[in-house]
Amino acid sequence: MGESVTSVTPGADVPESGHRPASTRVRADIAHNARVWNYWLGGGDHYPVDRAVGDRVTSMYPSIGEVARADRAFLGRVVRHLAGDAGISQFLDIGTGLPTADNTHEVAQHTAPEARVVYVDNDPIVLAHSRSLLTSTPEGATEYVEADAREPETILRAAGRTLDLGRPVAVMMLGILNFVLDTDEARSVVGTLMEALPPGSHLVLTHPTLELGGEGNEAAMRFWNENATPPITARSRAEFASFFDGLTVLEPGIVSCSRWRAVPFGRAPEVAQFAAVGRKA
Repeated sequence: MGESVTSVTPGADVPESGHRPASTRVRADIAHNARVWNYWLGGGDHYPVDRAVGDRVTSMYPSIGEVARADRAFLGRVVRHLAGDAGISQFLDIGTGLPTADNTHEVAQHTAPEARVVYVDNDPIVLAHSRSLLTSTPEGATEYVEADAREPETILRAAGRTLDLGRPVAVMMLGILNFVLDTDEARSVVGTLMEALPPGSHLVLTHPTLELGGEGNEAAMRFWNENATPPITARSRAEFASFFDGLTVLEPGIVSCSRWRAVPFGRAPEVAQFAAVGRKA
């Protein structure tokens, strides 16, 4: 591919929502995943360059918006299940992204008001909006940690100030391991996190794939890697399954995120994003 995207014009350095970045590390001259994802979800926290790249990706892979919405709907279903049926009251949400409706703590605390949630992201524009994630029920708690997903020990140390890591925790990594390009490194990140947590903890993953259809997906990913940040990779079912080694994968197993415990299961159209939930015995 290689087609370049026009950078933001001088002065156009404020996202559409009007919020000014809180950090000089925020770049308005290159598209960034959190902002483009926010654009696909219908949010307002994005720059012209994010919209340009988002529109170009959509023209190549028209169902990308459906992927974004299905991934978000999966988050709601899985958190409701974990906070309700599974009795999980602690959540570690890594790769948080920009706040939208029905964030993890809102869904969890609606079911379990005592739920405690730690969000983790290293995008400075997410940090600038993190105050939106720090509301909580009186019984529960929320916190935001600025850290990279590749630093699980740092994440665990920081999360331990809010979560009791001696009790079960749900580790949420929705659409984040695809930015860890080396599969062995991604497995190591997951392994370090889950090894530190007690039995009854859960691992929740979604990940893009080329194995669930989506014509144009591969070309769109290539375009993204040439024009946006951070770079992304798809993974096969076997690679995705390897992240759950040593865990018990809950029903219905590895499926499109649009179909994980969706009602009715058979009628939800597949999107090219794997989802699964594993439990540590």
